[in-house]
Amino acid sequence: MKKLIVFILGIMISFSAKAELKIDISGAHSDPIPIAVADFEGTSYGEDIRQVIVQDLEQSGLFRIINPDAYIQKMQGVNQTPRFQDWQAINAQALLYGTVERTSDQRLRVSFRLWDVFAGQSMEAKALTLPVKDWRRLAHMIADMVYSRVTGESGYFDTQVVYVAESGPLKKRVKRLAVMDQDGANHRYLTDGKSMVLTPRFSPNMQKIAYMSFKGGKPQIYIMDLGSGNEAYLGTFPGMTFAPRFSPDSNELLLSLAQNGNSEIYLYSLKDGRKIRLTNHPAIDTSPSFSPDGRQIVFNSDRSGSQQLYVMDRDGKNVKRISFGTKGTYATPVWSPRGDYIAFTKIQGGTFYIGVMRPDGSGERLITQGFLVEGPTWAPNGRVLMYFKQLPYTRDGERGQTGLYSIDMTGYNERFIRTPVEASDPAWSPLLH
Repeated sequence: MKKLIVFILGIMISFSAKAELKIDISGAHSDPIPIAVADFEGTSYGEDIRQVIVQDLEQSGLFRIINPDAYIQKMQGVNQTPRFQDWQAINAQALLYGTVERTSDQRLRVSFRLWDVFAGQSMEAKALTLPVKDWRRLAHMIADMVYSRVTGESGYFDTQVVYVAESGPLKKRVKRLAVMDQDGANHRYLTDGKSMVLTPRFSPNMQKIAYMSFKGGKPQIYIMDLGSGNEAYLGTFPGMTFAPRFSPDSNELLLSLAQNGNSEIYLYSLKDGRKIRLTNHPAIDTSPSFSPDGRQIVFNSDRSGSQQLYVMDRDGKNVKRISFGTKGTYATPVWSPRGDYIAFTKIQGGTFYIGVMRPDGSGERLITQGFLVEGPTWAPNGRVLMYFKQLPYTRDGERGQTGLYSIDMTGYNERFIRTPVEASDPAWSPLLH
């Protein structure tokens, strides 16, 4: 049983001068592209919106924001045409600016333009409207459009993260669910902390969160409705249930069921409560994750003698081992939304790593390491990972703090994500728009 509990708890850039500005995020690492983000004129929300856009683009690691003090031309409204020589003089390869209007029905309308400065071409011109209270979302949506237009990939700024908020002393740790925007804004708690929670996961349709809770003293999977805040547990299983993951259509749930010191993987229908056993092995099978097309499942198992990664069909057939790295054990696999990689936690020589490999096990790369790094989760564009990291113990023997970090899947641009308290077990949402 002790072994089982350990199991449970346990873009590169290439710019080339072409007729149209483009960043290749699959090439070799190079300097971020310089972009000017000029004023968003109109209302008091303009500068707030601009600042969020700047933060999003800069923290992606793909853009370098040119200091506004260097700007020669002052942009006054979205319909103004740039003097391209003024922006070329400060080496701005792209220029973004806009206009913010407040409508009579208490909404904000943001019109913006994105220009390729050296080609003198408009790359994007759009207007977005949302309620005033959602002004940050407007900014994230614009940043996503800039990211997408320049990279050819979808953005990930208009998203949320659910995680486990941790507080209190180690022996009386309070762990509750919390949700926030991907940049840490709009933070709120979802549970009261009276019962410990672990491994929250968004449903792809953003209507529910599945997680493990110790409510009532028995570890079980609960489902929370994000609209109402109501929660219900999957009470049809005789043993301990954990490690939930939704299917791509949000209608089913993968989970692990532990009985008599062993765990197996099940598929549970959220529509009719039907459950199908997918594994049948004396080893511990857990941490399942669907491929984005729903046809395959990756999971970890110690059936080979050590904890390794396996892939099987959604009906449990054709089980194949995919992790064959020299030494080390593997855990917490999660399939990329693009389907091209599987992220995982690896433990080797007492060091923890976050890595990625292709679904057939080839191309393994370890992208970050630490005293304790664990629980990778993908941004919806499949190019950025978030995970949690615990810092080493201090010289006085105090436990190092635990927090959330993001990193490009190539291993560049690691960022600390600020949260009100310590944080673990993050899960990234799909795009909200």
